[in-house]
Amino acid sequence: MQKTKIELKELVFFARHGLLEEEAALGQRFRIDMIAELDPDLDLQEDSPESSVNYVELFETVESIFTGQRFNMIEAAADAIASGILNRFERVLSVTVKVKKPSVPVDCVCDYFAVEVTRCR
Repeated sequence: MQKTKIELKELVFFARHGLLEEEAALGQRFRIDMIAELDPDLDLQEDSPESSVNYVELFETVESIFTGQRFNMIEAAADAIASGILNRFERVLSVTVKVKKPSVPVDCVCDYFAVEVTRCR
């Protein structure tokens, strides 16, 4: 049995997500990682776009969901992306989405806070 995954790493989007009014007003950059596990019955030896999932369309789905609406919580954003990918791509069996928020309203020194959501069929 084969396992095939498509990964999109360190996607950067500017958005106005967060609970605080300042976050909505100023906005910030977020980073997103997405891993989609594909149907193991795909015939990858066919070597054609139809034999897999188009990673450009995966990117466009992530981008449109994340930038198309405002989320109070990054948990909700990650879940919306994961659900949207499963709804759009029938060949994706499971998807993991990590949303990283570098500018957190917490008095700390850190790279980012993050949430990770995995959804399966």
